[in-house]
Amino acid sequence: MQVKDLVRIFVKGGIISPGEFLKLLLMAEKLGASHVHFGSRQDILFAAKEKSKEILDETFKSIQTEYEINSFEYQNILSSYVSQDILPGKKWLASHIYHYILNSFDYRTRLRVNVVDPSQSLVPLFTGQVNFIASGQENYWYVYLRFQHIQNAPWQMPLLVYTEDLVKIARALEDNAIANKDWSYREIFTFLTDNVKMNTQPVTENLVLPETHFPYYEGINRLPDGKYWLGLYWRDNKYRISTLKAIMERCIETEVGKVTLTPWKSFVIKGIFEKDRIGWEKLMGKFGMNLRHSSLELNWHLPALDQEALDLKFYLVRELDKQDISTYGLTFTIKTTPNITLFTSVVIEKCEEPETYNILYSKNFNPNLTDYQTYASKVHKSVLAALILELSLVYFEGMDEEKSPSPKVKSITENLEKDLYQCVHCQTVYDASYGDLEAGIEPGTAFWSLPSSYTCPTCGGSKEGYQKASI
Repeated sequence: MQVKDLVRIFVKGGIISPGEFLKLLLMAEKLGASHVHFGSRQDILFAAKEKSKEILDETFKSIQTEYEINSFEYQNILSSYVSQDILPGKKWLASHIYHYILNSFDYRTRLRVNVVDPSQSLVPLFTGQVNFIASGQENYWYVYLRFQHIQNAPWQMPLLVYTEDLVKIARALEDNAIANKDWSYREIFTFLTDNVKMNTQPVTENLVLPETHFPYYEGINRLPDGKYWLGLYWRDNKYRISTLKAIMERCIETEVGKVTLTPWKSFVIKGIFEKDRIGWEKLMGKFGMNLRHSSLELNWHLPALDQEALDLKFYLVRELDKQDISTYGLTFTIKTTPNITLFTSVVIEKCEEPETYNILYSKNFNPNLTDYQTYASKVHKSVLAALILELSLVYFEGMDEEKSPSPKVKSITENLEKDLYQCVHCQTVYDASYGDLEAGIEPGTAFWSLPSSYTCPTCGGSKEGYQKASI
């Protein structure tokens, strides 16, 4: 057929065996593809030159996974399993717990669901509509909801939920089309507590966000148990099937059990034995695979199959490289369409005018805070690199200070210092100039003078759960 079909493969939690991956690659070849691509939700995509329902059904039946063609009706479940053993994590969150949760989703979800360890900094926490975040209490999870039509910032349920009951929450939200209802988060919470039987515990400590430093995830690296992990990245997100087949065959030969995908359009192979390391290095050399990309190239989030965004990234990387700039710890998004969920420190946002962009940065340069501020507006492409360099210097200058760096917004008027405090659970802001009339707090009442019994009007969180906000 003349028009290519885009096949999207759901890799639940970003975890796939080399044998299953190899079957997918062989199927993609049969359908005329020479490359596959990785998506931001740990899924696999490829363009089929001819659609064959028989080939697709036969392959997916043998590996018990799901796919869709062109429709993009369903969502892949995102997980931080890829960071297990290679980055800091909750001690109780072992591999089998990830597998238990992912396997409990025995249906295809239309909601974006995240299952994430907050100790690591590779996989974003709040890019889902339903975000399960591991707590410090064994087998209990924070639940953060994030429905754009209610508010952009994630809202925390005031209860921790037991591992076995996470799927019940996601299923109840999906079956009752909660994402389409004009409900407040409080009404959603009431619905869940009234209709879902779940084991819960009160929230006793605030969620601690991971440090903003973005990890270098490429190359061969040693694990604590003496084995190795290998991170692989292609700058154009076009992974040759012939190369991937050789890699999967090597995994099978050397008894590597799992391959894990990252949200950064790359993948990680863990559990390489010392005796096999040289063979892996030879394989990389045989196919000319570069294992030494600079961190400047690895920390970009782009829409899948978006050539415009890819071209702009290549341009900016070249320009920034000329400046000999370090961007260690920072991450970047190129936003060419409105429907991109942001999870990076810095955003280059396309404007309507040709080659004109806004530059945004996340609060405290922490992408998990989901609160973006403008650094520069409607600037030409030619000055983007210089402004990014300037913004990165602000970031590095503030790294060792007690307060995180907060650069000024480039605008005609400056923001005045205000008495603003923000609830860490739901991001609700207390502004002293307005007070909280419903709670009997008059305008002009400073936050420090509020009674200790004061609670957040949105989620009921305690006064201790507020932090000074620079908005």
